[in-house]
Formats: sequence, C-alpha cells, structure tokens
Amino acid sequence: MKKLPAGAPWIAPAVGLLVALSIYPLIYSIKVSFTSEAGGFTAAHYARLFQDRMFSVACWQTAVYASVALVMEFLLGLGLALLVDSLGRGRGAFRAGLLAPMLLPPVVAAVIWRLIYNPQFGVLNGTLRAASIPTQRLTWTSGESSAMFSVLLVDIWEWTPFLFLLLSAGLQAIPQEPYEAARIDGASPWQVFRDITLPLLKPTIALALLLRAMDLARIFDQIFILTQGGPGFATETVSLYIYRTAFRFFNFGYAAAMSFTGLALTTIFARALLRAMRVRTTR
Repeated sequence: MKKLPAGAPWIAPAVGLLVALSIYPLIYSIKVSFTSEAGGFTAAHYARLFQDRMFSVACWQTAVYASVALVMEFLLGLGLALLVDSLGRGRGAFRAGLLAPMLLPPVVAAVIWRLIYNPQFGVLNGTLRAASIPTQRLTWTSGESSAMFSVLLVDIWEWTPFLFLLLSAGLQAIPQEPYEAARIDGASPWQVFRDITLPLLKPTIALALLLRAMDLARIFDQIFILTQGGPGFATETVSLYIYRTAFRFFNFGYAAAMSFTGLALTTIFARALLRAMRVRTTR
C-alpha cells in the first residue's frame, strides 16, 4: 500500500473545501439539468432551449449589451490610458480619480443611478428642467426605447476604469527604446501608435477584452436593480432569465440547463480569443 505524500495533511483542508464548495455543487447541478420533474433522467431541458423564443431573445440582448459595452469601454479605456500616460505631473491623482467608480459595489452603483434616473426627483431630469429642457417623455429606465441605453450608460461609467487600469499597466510595461528610435526617424504620433504602441499592447488588449467579455456575459445585478428586465422584455439578459426560471417559476432543471449552455458558449468564446491572442503574440 502506497504511503500518502508528506504534504497531504496540509493540503487536505483545501481539497475538502474545493470538493464541498465547487466540485460537488457542479456535479449536482449537472445532475439537476438532466432530471425531469418526475425525478427521472431526461434531456428535454436542453431540447427545450431550441424552442424557447424568450431564451433566444435574452441571448440576443445579452450579446448586443455585451458588444456595445465592450467596444465603448475599450475605446474610452484606451483613450484615457493614452492620455494619462502622456501626462507629466498629476498622473497618480488623475488615475486614482478615474478608478473611483470601479470601487463601488455594482449594486450600490445601480441604486445611485436609479435615483439619478428617477423621472420626478432625479438629478438628471432636474438638471434638464433647470436648463429649460422638457422632461415629460424622459422616463429613462421605464421607456422601452431608452431602458437599454440607460443600463448601458451605467455599465460604461462603472467599468471603463477597469479596462483603463489594465491598458495603463500595459502601456507602462512597454520599453522606451522603440519610441526613442521612432522619434529619431521622425515618425508621426499616429505612426508611433499604429506601429509600436498597438502591436506591443495587443496581449494586454486581448486579456482585458477577455476578462471584461466574460463578466458582461453574466451581467445581472445592475439590470436587476435598474429595470428588472423591463419594461416588458426590453432589457432581459440570460442571467436574469435564468434567475426568473429558477427562483420565480421554480424550474431548477431548465435553469441549470440554460446555465451550462451559457457556460459552454462563454468557454468557446474564451478559448477562441486566447488562441487568437497566442497566434498574434508569436508572430
């Protein structure tokens, strides 16, 4: 009989916690996704996904929300990172001020913006009224055409600093020798950005986009506080639809099937992005 490794008693508590809090719930959730209401084995929950129009709409709106937020946050984060990197003095104070929104818990940020968006006593409509702009039709989170824009604005405001932080760190890691050579050769600022900054920053960009895209794919808290998926189904996302299915309609099997389907799609996207990042890095 083989003896246990000498370090086994030291890692046993960590392994036990991993099994109890991660592995067992994962296996149990997989079992639930294949369990019918009668308690037997079934794959009907996964087959239902192809017939559920609401799930398709939620997937589409999640994809639109994530795409718009990711593009806007990346462009603003990159622009701010380049601006701060070009500053001589006050760089630290400017960076600390930009990171302030990210330090707020998402629920707290959503509650603050819910008060700002309030049509009667909110700061936004109050400021517009003070500027003699009519606000009768500006319902923000209650309007079908403005609800998605409103929640997107909150997400961009809070999480642009995250991309700014990563991209700023990537800019700080770029060596100065290529820039000095470009200045000697008389390169323009656009040529320096296109031929030096952007290629050397690509691994950081890929990592930042990957982390933020995975987070956006499971967006829940801000939309739940601001609109709860409304008005109607205008801001419903996959995470919110799973929540309703599990805890409002108590269909845990179908909710688990949706969760693992979303996990599979997110994993495929992440692997594709990592593969693309490795290819570009090795060139």
